[in-house]
Order: sequence, then C-alpha cells, then structure tokens
Amino acid sequence: MDANNNKLIGHAAAFTAYAIFGFNIIVCKGIANSHIISPIGLFTLRALGASALLWLASVFMPKEKIDRADFCKIFIASMLGLFLTQMTFLVGITITTSLDAAIISPLVPIFTMIVAAIALKEPITWKKAGGVIIGFAGVVMLILNSVSLGSNGVSETKPMGVVLLIFNNVFFAMYLGIFRPLIAKYSVVTFMKWMFLFSLLVSLPFSVTDLASVNYSTIPTNYYLELSYLIIMATFVAYFLIPVGQKSLRPTVVSLYTYLQPLIAAVMSIYLGMDSLNWQKMVAAILVVVGVIMVNKSKAKSDLIKTE
Repeated sequence: MDANNNKLIGHAAAFTAYAIFGFNIIVCKGIANSHIISPIGLFTLRALGASALLWLASVFMPKEKIDRADFCKIFIASMLGLFLTQMTFLVGITITTSLDAAIISPLVPIFTMIVAAIALKEPITWKKAGGVIIGFAGVVMLILNSVSLGSNGVSETKPMGVVLLIFNNVFFAMYLGIFRPLIAKYSVVTFMKWMFLFSLLVSLPFSVTDLASVNYSTIPTNYYLELSYLIIMATFVAYFLIPVGQKSLRPTVVSLYTYLQPLIAAVMSIYLGMDSLNWQKMVAAILVVVGVIMVNKSKAKSDLIKTE
C-alpha cells in the first residue's frame, strides 16, 4: 500500500473518530449530568468495555510481543490519552456551560502543534500555524452563531471547569504529539488493548465502591442506550481509529479533526430544527476546511530534511 493510500486511510479514520466524538458531546453531557453513575465510574465502564472487546479481537490476530521497555511508555500514553483526558472531561463538563466547553475544545490543535514541535521536532511553518489559526477562527465563529450550544443543564461555568477542560486539551495534545513513534511500532489492537487495560487497572480501585452502590434496575432504558454508544462507539471504535490516523498523519493534522465536533453539533441542531443555517455558519465551515487543508499541505520534518 503506497503512502497516498495510507494517508487517505488515516484521514478517513481521523474523520470518523472525531465525528463519533461530535455526537458523543451530546450523549455524554446527558449521562454525566444525570449523576446516575459517577465520572470515575463512567470511565471504568468505558475502559472495561473497550478492554474486553480489544483483548477478544487480539485472540483472532497474529500474536505480537511488546518490548519490555515499551510497557512503561504505553502506561504513560494510557494516562495521558485515556485516563487523565477522560476524567478531566467527564468532571469538567458537569461544571461548565456548553458554550464555554465548546470554545475551549478547539485549543487541542494549538497545544498539539507546540508539543509535536518540542517532542518530535516537527516544524511550525507559517502554513501550519496559519491553518490552525484559520480553523480555530472558523470554530469560534461557528460556536458563537449556534444557539443550540448555549445550555447543557449548567447555568454558569465554574473556574475549576475551565481549568479541567484546559488540562483535558493539554493531556490529549501531549498524547498525540509524543507517542506517534510508539504507535507506529505496534498494531492498533496490540497497542490499544494495553492502553485500556492499564487505564482500567488505575481507575478500578477508585470506582468499585461507586459502581457497586448503583441500583441498576432503576436506570431508564435511554440511559443504557446512551451508555452503550459511549462504550462501543465513543470508546472502542473511536479510540481504535485514532491510532490508525496517527500511523500515517502528523499529530497536528490528526488534532485538527477536533474541529469536527462543534461542526457536527451545529449540523445536528439544524437537522433537528434547533438552529438554522446562515452565512456565518457557512463561512465558519469553509474556514475549518481551509485550515485542515493548509495544515495537511504544510511541510513535515522529513520534507525539510530532503530540501537541505
């Protein structure tokens, strides 16, 4: 398979993963704000479900041995990419309005660009920086013109909510920006099954009491449906696809797909009659697309080495 096909698969994987995350913003807010299961309990259920599915899938695949020195790296990756990222998000959205949460989320590509420049020596070119800024401007413009993002059951944003969501972005940016070489070394199933297992083992001692105290017989059916989407689609499928994108795309390109999340929220709102299409939203969508194209076309570290 040539490099162009690999990149096409990478773009498709990143697009699908963040599209799933876009729908998950709506689903996850309802689950988190219902307080039926605590944030740490929700994370443990996600990690448990994804671990079970990934380890089951690995039975039908060729066995792959992890180098002993890499287990520590995978553990750190699981903390940054899964445990800390999800915990700060699940707690942060319960004390942050939808509008403020949506404005903070597009910071991921900016943080990722900086982390990749430090960790992987990926150059910050004018084209790459311009693409990130243009995409960011498009997302902010979209958010400020989308009435459906104004409430999630939270009347005001608490400072701690902002801090948690910023840390959420920083942790995930560090994961995207640092661990691409490690991800490229192993198959997606092998890498992710250990990621989720480590996260599950860390979260379990803090959540077992909460999960044991839940009266599962009184939980409504729609909650179970939303929880199933959270575990299967927004955890197992989405987190399986992100490393597929990371194998062939640069960290900043992958992170730029986070801009899909408010776009999807706006499209769903328009479809459901909660919002309307106007020229501002059309311009915002164009800016996001232009930003993605600019970052994708910017020179990578390998390109600059070839020209030296």
